[in-house]
Amino acid sequence: MRLVEHFESGLDAPICLTWELTYACNLECAHCLSSSGRRDPRELTTEQCEAVIDELQRMQVFYVNIGGGEPTIRPDFWHLLEYAVDHQVGVKFSTNGVRITPERAAFLAGPRCGGYVDVQVSLDGATAEVNDFVRGPGSFDTAIAALRNLRDAGFTDAKISVVCTRQNIGQLDQFAALADEYGATLRLTRLRPSGRGADVWDELHPLPEQQRELYDWLLARGENVLTGDSFFHLAGFGDSLPGLNLCGAGRVVCLIDPVGDVYACPFAIHENFLAGNVLTGGGFQQVWRTSPLFADLRSPQTGGACTRCAHYDACRGGCMAAKFFTGLPLDGPDPECVQGYGELALAGTRSIPTASQDHSRATPTRNQPVLLKLMTRPPVSDCAESPLAGFAP
Repeated sequence: MRLVEHFESGLDAPICLTWELTYACNLECAHCLSSSGRRDPRELTTEQCEAVIDELQRMQVFYVNIGGGEPTIRPDFWHLLEYAVDHQVGVKFSTNGVRITPERAAFLAGPRCGGYVDVQVSLDGATAEVNDFVRGPGSFDTAIAALRNLRDAGFTDAKISVVCTRQNIGQLDQFAALADEYGATLRLTRLRPSGRGADVWDELHPLPEQQRELYDWLLARGENVLTGDSFFHLAGFGDSLPGLNLCGAGRVVCLIDPVGDVYACPFAIHENFLAGNVLTGGGFQQVWRTSPLFADLRSPQTGGACTRCAHYDACRGGCMAAKFFTGLPLDGPDPECVQGYGELALAGTRSIPTASQDHSRATPTRNQPVLLKLMTRPPVSDCAESPLAGFAP
């Protein structure tokens, strides 16, 4: 059996487990896939999180990718990081940099974390103008300060994590230069139309010619660039990019959310992809190994329009989450199919799924991204804003 075929049928434990520790966040990124902002009062306690880490250790999970929200906002974050390290569970955490002070950077660079902790700093523009458009005012400076603190503390090989958008595809060389400046590795990921990203996908997702630009750049300069298998849909152009080049949902990856719910994919936080909860009998291992949803995802995929395409063996039909959140069938083409089939599918009749949860703040703050402000449209009339418009008090 080829390695890819082995992965398609599922593993005894995920290679990489994504764990959103909290939905609380100091930013309001326009494309946030988990619609983060407010903390869920039901989120797992410290003791429950420790129990999950114990289970991951027993299952020999390679590492856990911790995110949010902004995970460092959670009061017990640093304790949980140390607990994971002490139990031989590697931690890769994503942060906007707000809590990466010189003191914390020194801790991360110190012997306690050596070899077990990796830090990904989110940056969606190589300039403040492009980054703050989607992540909010001041977020570029915060991220750069975090990278500087990590570099100055001697932390080796931090990651600059970039969500590729229409606005930043032209900055790939500048991102690479920033990575070199701060002794970091560049990590590029795909924009998914999930969470708040569904609302801004039409404005942000790369155009077809930019998809080609990204593909050519990765072939030419991507040897040391991480992609997390985000761009296997681009394999339809010809040569496959490094990686598995398949959808790993429920096969080699999954997600635990702040309340312990387990989803098939980090980019598909929706009730349709809910496999179980770590607090039920048997814990995470029981969900991973016996969930009917995961069993279905691991079964041979047959039929569907994409299997008749000459490029199917290369792109494997694209991203499940991207299809679902744009209202396309899961056995149909990716909405960004490089052969153009996605555009044809998007032009047809679709039923866009409604979000099953939203943790966005009810009232925007000063951190609201420029994009969201630009998308705020005035009421068509005064009475659309207030039913008492025009009446004297």
